[in-house]
Amino acid sequence: MYLCAMLKKGSIGFLTIGLLALLLTSCSDYQKLVKSTDYDLKYKKAIEYFDKKDYTRASALMFELIPIYRGTEKVEEISYRYAYCYFHQQDYTMAGYYFKNFIASFPVSQYTEECAYMIAYCYYMDSPHPNLDQTNTYKAMEELQIFMNQHPTSPRVADCNKLIDELREKLVRKSFDSASLYYKLGEYKAAISALNNGLKDFPDTHYREDLMFLILKSSYDLAMGSVADKMKERFQNASDSYQSFSEEFPDSKHKREAERIYNNALKYLK
Repeated sequence: MYLCAMLKKGSIGFLTIGLLALLLTSCSDYQKLVKSTDYDLKYKKAIEYFDKKDYTRASALMFELIPIYRGTEKVEEISYRYAYCYFHQQDYTMAGYYFKNFIASFPVSQYTEECAYMIAYCYYMDSPHPNLDQTNTYKAMEELQIFMNQHPTSPRVADCNKLIDELREKLVRKSFDSASLYYKLGEYKAAISALNNGLKDFPDTHYREDLMFLILKSSYDLAMGSVADKMKERFQNASDSYQSFSEEFPDSKHKREAERIYNNALKYLK
């Protein structure tokens, strides 16, 4: 549609005259199709556009055809593909809505399980970067779990587990980044709290080494800035953090820095 408008305005660019004529003919044919009342032809062309990945034109025709074919066998196929039109255009909010609408309309369809999975997958695709609000991340995890509960024997369960693990890592990353910010601001108690919560919620994360090392650094720096009557306790906490860290990661990439912190803590304890 946009291309048609450009062509009519004379924005030819490098296009040859032959190609221009072909495109204008295509635009003209589509406009005639839109105005047509031959719904069987529109159905046929909508499927063709979809198969050619022209989802804009396909969705426009399908939107008109759904109420026309309601109550017939064709409406199921149209509705199924209509949801995918939005998905392939990366409008995951609308795609999820129409996948959900499909299940409500066709609960025993051959596509029902697939659409249930796609609802969750749309939330997954809408899950943002770790430094942004993670509402859709939690929603995606919830929907993926719902799918697995409702379809425990589905071959898609393995994919659901992988996606959930990936989303969990994103939440850990957000927790780690928040804790790192607290650390940079000198808010060591807040950093330690955030880090411990991250480890508690996601004990198997591959960020575990970095989380534990930052707990050690935060504990040490908290002790260094403490008043005299709290220094011993807090240096002991730093020493304990080192022991936990070194036992779990004896060959850590942070080993040298961790040992330096530990040795300094021992000096204060002595």
